[in-house]
Formats: sequence, structure tokens, C-alpha cells
Amino acid sequence: MGREIRRVPVTFDWPINAIWEGFLSPDHLDGDKCPDCENGYSPQAKNLHDLWYGHIPFDPTSTGSEPWRPDTPAIWARAERNIATAPDYYGSGETAIAREARRLADHFNNGWLHHLAQDDVDALVEAGRLMDFTHTWTRETGWQKKDPAVTPTAAQVNEWSLAGFGHDSINAMIAVNARCEREGVNPTCQTCSGHASIEAYPGQRAEAEAWESTDPPKGDGWQLWETVTEGSPISPVFATADELAAWMSDPVRGDQWVPQAAAAKFIADGWAPSFVGSPQTGLVSGVEWTGHHADDEPTA
Repeated sequence: MGREIRRVPVTFDWPINAIWEGFLSPDHLDGDKCPDCENGYSPQAKNLHDLWYGHIPFDPTSTGSEPWRPDTPAIWARAERNIATAPDYYGSGETAIAREARRLADHFNNGWLHHLAQDDVDALVEAGRLMDFTHTWTRETGWQKKDPAVTPTAAQVNEWSLAGFGHDSINAMIAVNARCEREGVNPTCQTCSGHASIEAYPGQRAEAEAWESTDPPKGDGWQLWETVTEGSPISPVFATADELAAWMSDPVRGDQWVPQAAAAKFIADGWAPSFVGSPQTGLVSGVEWTGHHADDEPTA
């Protein structure tokens, strides 16, 4: 998960933050809703899914995790950023930061996704997830597994999840299924075999499985995309790489701002993870690390 550069026509006008239509299968391939489940999970797995997202009460200590506190450094730092970027909304000063830190701590204590146990992290690593921690990436070689292999701690992953670009629905599914396996329960609904739907007509599922996504059109323009979802543009299209770098380094963008040199290096590489950690920098934006710390040995 991260940010990438796509070369699209300068006239490309797909809406910002809208998933590209070619990445989404057409509606006629959607089956009818399963009458016995909401998301393909068995009742036990559904309970775990709800705990993951905080839809039902969750206790951080149930996974052996320490609850977040307002004075936890990662919580306090995020509260400071929120106050700095939107003082008209949050207020200003120490009192406003403390109030926001309390809110953030309460929010992040509500879900399993911010309080993984080591067994959960190990399952995600085994499934090829958490690559920001376990791999390095370069434009020339792509993702390369670290040698020696790295398995992050639950504490590292839980702090990483606070940044807002952490776990996606795939991670949720992997963690839920792995825990069901450890506890000896079936994770899938028996009516729909885990699909969350039944065929609207014979052969529909086979058609859906045969469908392939299509990329946006290629062109001379430069555009920033996110890969946290299926993929969507998050910047206007610019005629040159320099114009895109200038947009990314505009302080008006608040906590999304990056130094122009970092933006230019990222654009040249074409991709960066959401976040990277190194002994020299701690946890920073992948774009910023790409631009300023390419010689550091990352740890996340």
C-alpha cells in the first residue's frame, strides 16, 4: 500500500479520490445477497470482524496489547499535528492538544486492528502482507525481501496503524481467518461458501472470476495515485513532473505536504510505501524517506 505515479493524458478528468472504474467489476456480475450472512463469515468470524473494526465493544487487553493513552508519544504527536493543521476546528494550545489526544486514544482503543497480538502479525507476514516492514523497494528491482528476514513486533505494527494508511480489508480477512483456525472454528458461511452472495443466474460466478481489470489510459501527464484502495487519483493531472512536485510540496496541503526535493525523488522512482522507519528517522512518510533518506537502512 502506498502512493504511485501514473502517466495519464493531460486531459484525463477522472474524479479525485474516486476509484478508477476499470478496477471495479461491472454491476451485472454482482450476485444476490446471501440470506444468512453479511460478508461471507460464519457467526464466530463475523464477531471477530466486528471486533476488528470496533463495531462491537473491544478490550485492547484481550489481545495482550496495552491500551493507548493520551500521553503515548505516537498519540500525542498525532494530536499535535491535528491541532497544527486545523486550529480553527480543534482550538490551539496545550489544552486543545490534550483534548485531542484523549479523543484519539479513545478512538484507537475501540478496534482490534490497532491492537494486534503477535500471532496476528505473524499471520499477516506469512500471507505476504506488511511489506513496508519486511521488504525494501526500488524502482530497479521492485519489492525485495530483507535479508535477514524481518518480522515486526505487534507493538511496531500497532503504532504504524495509527497513521491512517494501515490495515485494509485484506488484512482484516487474513487476521480473522487465522484466528478462527487457531481457535478451531469455521470462518465461512455455509450457505454461500464464504462468497456473501449466491448466483443470480447460472455461471455468474465463473464470469465474475474471469473478469480482468483495466488500467486508466496512458499519456504524457503526471498524476499521483493512492494504492490503499483498488486505486484512485489523489492529485490533478500536471503536464510536467516538476509541476506535480511543486503541488506535493505546497504547504497548503497541511500534513500531506512533503519537501520538494523529496517529492521530486519520489516522482522519479514512481512509487513509495505509506510509511518507512529507520534508526535515523523513526517512522516517516514513505515519500519523505524516499527523497531524503535513501541511504538509510529502513526497519519498517
